[in-house]
Amino acid sequence: MQRSFSFQHSVPKEWVDYNGHMNDAEYNRAFSQATDAFIDYIGLDENARSEWDYTVFTLETHTCYLQELKEGAAFEITAQVLDYDAKRIHLFLSMQNEQGELAATLEEMLMGIDQNEGRGAPFPESAAAAIQGVYEEHAEQEQPKQAGRVIGIRRK
Repeated sequence: MQRSFSFQHSVPKEWVDYNGHMNDAEYNRAFSQATDAFIDYIGLDENARSEWDYTVFTLETHTCYLQELKEGAAFEITAQVLDYDAKRIHLFLSMQNEQGELAATLEEMLMGIDQNEGRGAPFPESAAAAIQGVYEEHAEQEQPKQAGRVIGIRRK
C-alpha cells in the first residue's frame, strides 16, 4: 500500500458564505470528497466497484467545526479507521489548516453494499485487507477527543 492516506484541497470562492469563511455544508463537501478518495485508496475505485457490483454507503456522520477556513486557504484531510468489521468502517477524518491546526473533524460509519442485492455485504478481500492495514497503521494512536461525541446541552 502507498503512504498514509491524505487528501489536499483549498477553499474555492464558491465555498465561502456571508460570514467570510467556508460554509458548513462545504466542510461536509470536502469531507465527502475525502471519503470518496479514501474509498479509492482502499481499492474500491470506480473500476473495482463496477467489476464487483459493489459500493459503499454512508450510514451516519458527525461533524465538528473547530477553526474558520477562508477563501484560498489550503487544507489537508487525513483518515483514521477507529474500528471495522466484515462490512462496516468506523472512520474518523481530520482536517488541518496550513498551519497544521485542527480545523474540523468528521466521524462516520460506512457500509459496503452488494449492488445486485441492494444490501450490506462483506468487503471484497483486497479491500478488507487494505482496511485492516489502515487500522493497524493507527492502532497505537489515541482515540480523537471528538470521536463518539453526542449533541446536547450540558446542565449543571
